[in-house]
Amino acid sequence: MDTLVTKDLTLGYGDEVVIDDLDITIPKGEISVFIGGNGCGKSTLLRSLARLLKPQQGDVVLNGEDIAKVPTKEVAKQLAILPQSPTSPEGLTVEDLVKQGRHPYKKMFKRWSDEDEKAVHEALDATNMNTLKDRSVDSLSGGQRQRAWIAMTLAQGTDTILLDEPTTYLDMSHQIEILDLLFELNEERGSTIVMVLHDLNLACRYAHHIVAIKDKKVYAQGKPEEIINCGLVHDVFQMKCDVMYDPMFGTPMCIPHGRGRCLIKEAVEESRQQQTGS
Repeated sequence: MDTLVTKDLTLGYGDEVVIDDLDITIPKGEISVFIGGNGCGKSTLLRSLARLLKPQQGDVVLNGEDIAKVPTKEVAKQLAILPQSPTSPEGLTVEDLVKQGRHPYKKMFKRWSDEDEKAVHEALDATNMNTLKDRSVDSLSGGQRQRAWIAMTLAQGTDTILLDEPTTYLDMSHQIEILDLLFELNEERGSTIVMVLHDLNLACRYAHHIVAIKDKKVYAQGKPEEIINCGLVHDVFQMKCDVMYDPMFGTPMCIPHGRGRCLIKEAVEESRQQQTGS
């Protein structure tokens, strides 16, 4: 069964419509990535999927139920969201942050249980954060901090995790570290992962399913190898490019046109000058 489905979904702020009459399906047990130009509504859509933004029209269906009609704590047991650049109170330890993921299971006067303890330790293990559990979150590197937040979402015990630009502000090695972690969670646990990413090549490498958004609607959705081409990149990002296959992964790889230094042109010019000089 599909995990998340939108039906005739319209989203906006006041009179401004950001997403208009949108129908998408998020496949269960796969990694889905939203792509599109700045301001196209990717993050707004993600917030709506997590019931953080009420639709102006239409529905979000989670595991067969209208998410608007499901109690908040019940939604939090099925779906976790990690917003862009989350912040924590100063001095909060990694372990205490991860424990916050158990909040949906707390009831009045209910004590911390063995099940809660197990969920926290499993989340720390899965993210390789056990050795850092006593460190304050604000003392961690960017990649470590992001892993700590992902551990918190894992402790929440949901089958579906939504992440808004989880690699923003991270250097290249930490971007790959976080995306590899999410890939492993999908492979080993069958987690349904939904992300907003700006790097099209990384989106193609890690996603099973891509949703491209343009002009408030879905421009295309499907497997990266089926939908990513020069026409899509031109229409969605207003950018000319060549698309070839990544020689290591076999996934689409976008090479944008631009005015950067071109080694091929330099080599041709050098050869021409040598021939002229001789």
